[in-house]
Amino acid sequence: MPYEGLMLNDEVLGSYERRREHVITVVGCGRIGLPTACLFADAGFRVVCFDINSNVITQISAGKSPFLEPGLEDLLRRGLLRGLLSATNDLNMAFSESDIIVIAVDTPIDEKKKPDYSNLERACKSIGLNIKPGNLIILESTVGPGITEGLVKDTLEKSSGLKAGKDFGLAFSPVRASVGRVLQDMVSYPRVLAAIDKQSLVAAKAVLKTIIKAEIIELSSIRAAEITKLAENVYRDVNLALSNELALLCEKMGVDYAEVQAAANTQPYCHLLKPGLVGGHIPKDPYLLISEAENIGIKLRIPLLARKVNDESIKRALNLIKSAFNAMNKTIRKSRIAVLGVSYKPNIKEIKGSLVISLINLLQSKGAEVKVFDPFYSPAELRDANLPAGGSLSKTIEGVDCIVIAVGHERFKRLNLGRISVLMKKPPAIVDLAYVVDPRRAEEEGFIYRGLGRGVWTR
Repeated sequence: MPYEGLMLNDEVLGSYERRREHVITVVGCGRIGLPTACLFADAGFRVVCFDINSNVITQISAGKSPFLEPGLEDLLRRGLLRGLLSATNDLNMAFSESDIIVIAVDTPIDEKKKPDYSNLERACKSIGLNIKPGNLIILESTVGPGITEGLVKDTLEKSSGLKAGKDFGLAFSPVRASVGRVLQDMVSYPRVLAAIDKQSLVAAKAVLKTIIKAEIIELSSIRAAEITKLAENVYRDVNLALSNELALLCEKMGVDYAEVQAAANTQPYCHLLKPGLVGGHIPKDPYLLISEAENIGIKLRIPLLARKVNDESIKRALNLIKSAFNAMNKTIRKSRIAVLGVSYKPNIKEIKGSLVISLINLLQSKGAEVKVFDPFYSPAELRDANLPAGGSLSKTIEGVDCIVIAVGHERFKRLNLGRISVLMKKPPAIVDLAYVVDPRRAEEEGFIYRGLGRGVWTR
């Protein structure tokens, strides 16, 4: 007879009232886990947020999100107010009543670019020691092909003494979402789903349908689903690498990449992206796929090359800055440089995975005095991140030789170049890594301008 977890279906979970009969424990309260928990609570489930970080649990319990994500804090407070959401770092409290467990822990890479699944393995051990027959487990973390049915399943079975597909259900459904729009993406994007058996698939789909309005795409195997998620991010990484390569060509040939990109993208099958510093989860995910491919004797040449190209974008940025200083007859050593933006992508507050940090460190190693400004961070928050905060925007740029626009925040698109020029040393320079400054306008205001792929302005 199938266990209770596998009896979950659209009818059982078809109403808000019936969902209250079920407890979901979400393991890992980061940028994916916490939004997942809040959405399930809003759908009517009783939800327990579990995280080993006591500070995170304290913040959640107080109705405060540990990170900035539009709409999340309101959803969190609503769940707490309705008594449908709670947070704990106590294992017994987290799993004593749960019948559905969602795993959303981080899966980083180490210094050697190898996957580090230690967080995931620890989470699975804790879950295994506390699960009961009848539980359904859904893995949302991004992992390499074979990890769900290998490390995850084996660890759960070994620590619990139970068997997946017999005593508990196991499914894999990675989240497609971008920081700054996670709630919107989780609800509206099609979701990939695979499971260890048919009953687990039906149960997991019924659970996910309570929060996902878009199509749920059932794949024939968990490995296919694992590769699908990684393939999406590898595709973007390769596209970005191509854009960075073409931008370098444009610089050297005195051509404006922005013009080339706009014209080329009028062809329906061409989708060139803007070049730049590639950060966030994109630099990490290809290595999850590359590593598993190497384990079976396959070398994924294109993803590896794309990673090399995009990792070199920091050196490319440094060369543009050097070019600007050469045009000013100055050197970077003993110069003063303002770096605008530290988030890993525009209009979000997230420093994790930002290559801007590496650029700042590189400039400092070359003898520059660097000051940093980001409208999403207070000076105190920047200092806590060991970054040289400049205070306000005007204080940051006052007396500097060069401004480096590293992130394309909307605020930077409204910069008053005339006022900025007055505050800077002469001649002033701008290096635009984010395509937010009109090169002609910059030169009209007396700036020496350099930009990724904007070769026509470097001749």
